[in-house]
Amino acid sequence: MHFVTGGAFNGKRKWVKENYPEGEWFSAYNKDPLIMNLESPWNSTFILEGIEVWVKELLAEMTMDEGRKYLKDVIAGWYKWENVSPDRKLIIIGTDITKGIVPIDKADRNWRDLIGWFYQDIAIKCERVDVVWYGLNQTVKG
Repeated sequence: MHFVTGGAFNGKRKWVKENYPEGEWFSAYNKDPLIMNLESPWNSTFILEGIEVWVKELLAEMTMDEGRKYLKDVIAGWYKWENVSPDRKLIIIGTDITKGIVPIDKADRNWRDLIGWFYQDIAIKCERVDVVWYGLNQTVKG
């Protein structure tokens, strides 16, 4: 798995498109659902964009603890899928919302916290992690 993060509108999508032109895209920004089953007869590279949006939607239905457990299960499923074959690749794009001022609203704080934990869990499992700022990537793992 490859995790790509960075600030909003900092070039993550463009960088991923240049590096994974063959990828099949699923974007929370386009209202695509969070993909659990990555099986596809025509593609073995998947790109999931907008992780933070899916997590916010999840928090509307679950408690923090339920969300944390659910998201760990999601990562485990992705990891298992990818490790079935060396041809399989999952690229996860998530906007970093954990820097800056702590939100006043409890729901926004919970979202921020859950995103931070989820990104940590993703980074642990990923073989590569890149941060993209101003269109430039910096590999921090892999």
